Amino acid sequence: MQEALQQTGTMSGQNEDMRGDANAGRESGVNVGQTERWASALAGGALAIYGLTRRTWGGAVLALVGGTLIYRGSTGYCHMYDLLGVNTAEGTDNPLVSVPAGRGTKVEKSVTINKSPEELYRFWRNFENLPKFMNHLESVKTYGDGRSHWVAKAPAGSTVEWDAEVYNEKENELIAWRSLEGADVDNAGSVRFEPAVGGRGTVVRVTLKYDPPAGKLGALVAKLFGEEPGQQVEEDLRRFKQVMETGEAATTEGQPTGRSAGAGR
Repeated sequence: MQEALQQTGTMSGQNEDMRGDANAGRESGVNVGQTERWASALAGGALAIYGLTRRTWGGAVLALVGGTLIYRGSTGYCHMYDLLGVNTAEGTDNPLVSVPAGRGTKVEKSVTINKSPEELYRFWRNFENLPKFMNHLESVKTYGDGRSHWVAKAPAGSTVEWDAEVYNEKENELIAWRSLEGADVDNAGSVRFEPAVGGRGTVVRVTLKYDPPAGKLGALVAKLFGEEPGQQVEEDLRRFKQVMETGEAATTEGQPTGRSAGAGR
């Protein structure tokens, strides 16, 4: 089990972007900044008009390029940026980015689980299952419209809370969520379910990014996630593996919790 757990990225506080933001073409649909979108639309329109007036094969190519730029400007999505992991929309007022670039802490981890992507996706998609293996979560209540309310444990018996929404998903492959305005802790996350090589289970890749506030609440959040948040996510994924493969997760004392993976599906 230990060997199956792999670190697929590194944690940083100031200069890394969450996969859900960097791959915004996949997860938020926007990876081109506002100024660049305007420039693309204007240049694309000019090229398209010029190409159409030429009435030649070369003109047709120019018109196609122009159409691509118009699409880029109107949707804010660039396929090439998506492939390269570039996102010039970060740091703007993009409402789908909970934690702007250059802020917060990012964690990426993965684990291989001997279950199908369909089964793992179905279990995770019911967010009310998450506290079964995420020790820092006290509860998650889903509202049935892609929105949910999260309560996390904090030191001294206190809690931090936030509302979240699923802003992109692909059945059996991807779930991406973000906190909404007014959250105690701005955060965003995504989980991908990828068939393992040789059909040996599924690689579950989790990316989390959070930006705790300043002051006493921020200090509580820092303690909540600990000095090594990556280690906490790694332990959560290890428990997820246990729940899905054996039906129960071991506690810190090594005793099973007795909570079945079949519960709450």
